[in-house]
Amino acid sequence: MRIVLDGMGGDNAPREIVKGAAEASRLIDHEICIVGDGERIGSLLDEFEHDANKIGILHASEVIGNGDSPVKAVRRKKDSSLVKGMEAVRAGEGDIFISAGNSGAIMSGGVFVLGRIRGIDRPAIGSTYPILGQDGVSLLIDSGANAECKPQNLLQFAVMGSIYAKNVLGKEKPSVGLVNMGTEPGKGSSMVKEAFELLEKNRDGSKGVNFIGNVEARDVPIGVCDVIVCDGFIGNVILKMTEGVALSISHLIRRKFSEGLAAKAGAALLYNKLGELKKAFDYTEYGGAPVLGVQGAVVKLHGSSAAKAVRNGIARAIPFMENRVVDTIKCAME
Repeated sequence: MRIVLDGMGGDNAPREIVKGAAEASRLIDHEICIVGDGERIGSLLDEFEHDANKIGILHASEVIGNGDSPVKAVRRKKDSSLVKGMEAVRAGEGDIFISAGNSGAIMSGGVFVLGRIRGIDRPAIGSTYPILGQDGVSLLIDSGANAECKPQNLLQFAVMGSIYAKNVLGKEKPSVGLVNMGTEPGKGSSMVKEAFELLEKNRDGSKGVNFIGNVEARDVPIGVCDVIVCDGFIGNVILKMTEGVALSISHLIRRKFSEGLAAKAGAALLYNKLGELKKAFDYTEYGGAPVLGVQGAVVKLHGSSAAKAVRNGIARAIPFMENRVVDTIKCAME
């Protein structure tokens, strides 16, 4: 397998991207191709221990930044690391594309360079969501790609999310829940009500949606279902709210355990447990978010990813390709 990595995308590119790739090269059996400024990437590789037999460089002279208009940038910056990386996957010169770059540009590139899977109106981003008190994650889809959706889009998200949850997250028969303001079938906007009816009709049908009904946001963190379906606006709010609450709790605990000798002694006794709590909310542990619905395997890393997140993102993206998720989605939509 050849992993194509956007070396210039993200807040910490290219140093942290290259460092993460160097670390990953010593852990995996696949080749990594870093796309970007060849001279800078080569110079950085010399700084980090890596397996030279597993890392290559594809030069790209342009960069798509966060301030660029996604559609215009993809169309005009043909020699950017993002576009050249996706073109490599489209041409069969790579098997999976990974980037921490501009989210809108990644989605636009997926549509314009790789193309949509027939039957999918709107590709979506699926983010892994940690389940509190348990080992495991749920999949939140869509988590930011589509602020406005139609009922049919949510059904498609459920189908794609179920396939990913089964083939990558190891959920044998993933349960699907529709985020709503209440669990009763009649709740929500007209769009959500129609989506509920579509999901009900396809419950355990040919598309394999194990729909359990509406779910409330308060139950998402405790693992109420394996695939959490919503539009990108709601999904992104859930993600950002969770991240904010986790950071607030972390700061609060740190402050409380530093107030006096007794508190510090208690912190020392609970050091391992506090570490486990921090790890549960650490996005760098869970890899990237798959872009589902395009004709190629694409993974979006957090924009502020450092080397650890890049390394884990590469390692955790491998099953996405090995288990042929894209082909399975194509078959389901046919």
